[in-house]
Amino acid sequence: MKKEEKIEKNDELEVLDDEMSLSQSELNDTEETEEAAESEEEQIEALKARIAELEDKNLRMMAEFDNYRRRTNKEKLELMSTAGERIFKEMLPLIDDFERALAVIDDEGVRLIYQKFMAFLDKNDVHPIETEGADFNTDEHEAVTTFAAGENQKGKVIDCTQKGYKLGDKVIRFAKVVVGE
Repeated sequence: MKKEEKIEKNDELEVLDDEMSLSQSELNDTEETEEAAESEEEQIEALKARIAELEDKNLRMMAEFDNYRRRTNKEKLELMSTAGERIFKEMLPLIDDFERALAVIDDEGVRLIYQKFMAFLDKNDVHPIETEGADFNTDEHEAVTTFAAGENQKGKVIDCTQKGYKLGDKVIRFAKVVVGE
């Protein structure tokens, strides 16, 4: 009987062992489920952080592109205006020569060409700077010399030795003038 009792106790122990291993297994499954849930939450948080980072990066790239587009458009406009400026600056000595020729020769053909040339410049927003009787302005005039002209002419332009010109509002050549003191 003792053998039978031992067998029965062994059987009971095996059953208890099986039950314990099942409970241990269930406990391990529960822990794994909790760890998996925590791991999923961590993954979700990491993905949310990554999404926020990418949205921020996208927003910055869009702003940077917008700034680039504005800057290049501004540079194109400046390039177009400065290209025209260079051409008109190189034409100014031709105008000076025409005016000298008109002072010496009273030829209708030369006068007509000069008038057409001045109309072309006017059409392209190139205008001479007014100097006659104007107050001396360092933004438009360059003083070549001063001349004692009395109190009523002090600070005024007395004579212009070389005409100045503006392209729009920008001075492309300063007027060289004699200023009264």
